[in-house]
Amino acid sequence: MHEGLKATDTLATNGIHVCVIDPFTITPLDADTIRSHALRGGGKILTVEDHYPEGGIGESVACALSTDANIIVKRLAVNEVPRSGPPEVLLEKYGISSNCIVKAVYNLLQ
Repeated sequence: MHEGLKATDTLATNGIHVCVIDPFTITPLDADTIRSHALRGGGKILTVEDHYPEGGIGESVACALSTDANIIVKRLAVNEVPRSGPPEVLLEKYGISSNCIVKAVYNLLQ
């Protein structure tokens, strides 16, 4: 969550305003809230999680919104066997740091 909020601040300084939703539970997922915010923001969703993508929030969001052709879901997650190290190094390595989130938002907006 902290990396997402840092990315939000960085994006805002560049005139890009995003909504951050913390779905504190996967079940039940509040798909209606996520859908309504996505549609207000151009139909784009970026999920970020600090573990494998399988069985996570991103997968739940993508599944819940899969029938809505007006919404694109991009997922960031740890896609390889995690290693030990300083958190900031690992967040960057696995593509879930605030810098990586900012880049993913720019790519999603193109």
